[in-house]
Amino acid sequence: MIKNKKPKFKKEGFTLIEMLVAMAIFSIVMGIITGIFITGIRQQKMALDSQIVLDQTSYALEYMSRALRFASKEKSGGACLSQDGLNFEIPLGYQIGGNEDLGTGLRFINHLQDDDCQEFFLDNNQIKYTREIGKTPPEGKTLLLTSNKLEVASLKFDLAGKWEGDDDNPDDLQPKITIFLEIKSAGASGQSQKIQTSISQRNLDVQY
Repeated sequence: MIKNKKPKFKKEGFTLIEMLVAMAIFSIVMGIITGIFITGIRQQKMALDSQIVLDQTSYALEYMSRALRFASKEKSGGACLSQDGLNFEIPLGYQIGGNEDLGTGLRFINHLQDDDCQEFFLDNNQIKYTREIGKTPPEGKTLLLTSNKLEVASLKFDLAGKWEGDDDNPDDLQPKITIFLEIKSAGASGQSQKIQTSISQRNLDVQY
């Protein structure tokens, strides 16, 4: 009798080399995907930091511009500024190289806040402003104009036509302030914004 023989199936698995190759390919693919994911997160963080810096810069400039555009002229015998007829003034402590028209701080009379004597200035990489200068009590209130999460690398005020002059020596220049500002993120991304803008006083000061 002929016996029916069942076919024998040979059981085969992956070899060690095949497993190593598969693991290597898997690792490479995962590394690429992870790198793309991390790069995307970094770019998103940089974009957010840049937007925050831009918003803070815009806010600081808008606040200063509005106050300075409506600044009042000194007419109280030097109660705020050093002499009558001045529109703005850079106090000695803020002057750069002894130049009375260029400095890191600016004093003015804020007409929008009951003709209050105020200052904008740079201190410890922050833009600050002081209110109620010369009033007692208190002797001025200093507040932050920028977030402590940002670093103000540079702030400069350049003045032109700050004094109206007199009959013997008239000043025919409309008061103008040019502000140079650089703000950067305090984080690792170091996003920064550099802006230069000029502000003219709203009320005409030109003699004809």
